[in-house]
Amino acid sequence: MATYTLDFERPLLELERQIDELKRVAGETAADVTKELAPLEKRLAELRAEIYKNLTAMQRVQVARHPKRPYTLDYLSTVFTDFVELHGDRLFRDDPAIVGGWARLDGMSVMVIGHQKGRDTKENLHRNFGMAHPEGYRKALRLMHLADQFRAPVITLVDTPGAYPGLGAEERGQAEAIARNLVEMATLRTPILTAVIGEGGSGGALAVGLADRVLMLENSVYSVISPEGCAAILWKDASQRERAAEALKITAEDLLELGVIDEIIAEPPGGAHADPEAAATALGDTLRRHVRQLRKVRIEKLLKRREEKYLSMGALSEK
Repeated sequence: MATYTLDFERPLLELERQIDELKRVAGETAADVTKELAPLEKRLAELRAEIYKNLTAMQRVQVARHPKRPYTLDYLSTVFTDFVELHGDRLFRDDPAIVGGWARLDGMSVMVIGHQKGRDTKENLHRNFGMAHPEGYRKALRLMHLADQFRAPVITLVDTPGAYPGLGAEERGQAEAIARNLVEMATLRTPILTAVIGEGGSGGALAVGLADRVLMLENSVYSVISPEGCAAILWKDASQRERAAEALKITAEDLLELGVIDEIIAEPPGGAHADPEAAATALGDTLRRHVRQLRKVRIEKLLKRREEKYLSMGALSEK
């Protein structure tokens, strides 16, 4: 049975309890429970698929924040091989909220950079809940420049509530670090591929998300502000988060329709946290396909397309 259950997943609990009980009995008595187990497992799979097919925007936010959802380091051990982590921005310190380094994707050298959250309180404090300081973004930029020297593709994995807004971060130039990354990524002379794997929070996500192709896992979100923050500002009531989530157009489907992202990566039934291996396979297959395509494009043409991609965003047309 799941150890962490979202509100809308509660209808699954009784079926999971019955399945676990049957398996326990079978383990203790060696009884054959196949006939009893099969219909329960079938019903559980059908109900889970039905629930996840009709998620609201706020429910997708909940899935994107699920504590069991795979993070960057999880994908680095399943999608990539030979990962060598690189540390520090060469100016202040290392930032554990951003991890990055050389890795191989099907034998090809790539630079992988991503936000990293923690699994428990101690690790979350160490990782600052995935909220990077300016030194984290400067580390990311240093690694991008290193990749540029070797014409190695840059792959970024986005999963953050946002850039850290603390006093120290502001004193060390948080806004400048984010802006600098956007400027540099716009002209980086190597392919850039971004995948939003969980939360894509505002400038903290954009600072490593200006790419030739932007992908999103099916239950990830990408927004200028959290639904709770938006509701507090617009309606002075954080409980209006459902309304805010719908208005913000933060889901993968919304953003694909708006032309902000390029592709949605399907997740296994029940979300990436329900089957991390299947989620890793889907992510890996999609990354490999896009990297192969991008490497075939001449760099001047790639830069021109990158420029046109972002200049065209937000354009309105009358129908």
